[in-house]
Amino acid sequence: MPLKVTVDLAACQGYACCMTEAPTVFDLDESAGKATVLQPSPSDEQRAEVENAARTCPAKAITVTDG
Repeated sequence: MPLKVTVDLAACQGYACCMTEAPTVFDLDESAGKATVLQPSPSDEQRAEVENAARTCPAKAITVTDG
């Protein structure tokens, strides 16, 4: 089942930990100082890095769900 990744922009503080953990899925919008999702439906092969990005986000702004 495909993953769905979202970032709560109200919660995001722009720490960029997600970029470090999953650089092909997340980027940082430098003008807004917020994370952006490059791949809202990453592959199952990216599951571990995406879940790690969500886990390491200090603001807990990343949600990863199935489907």
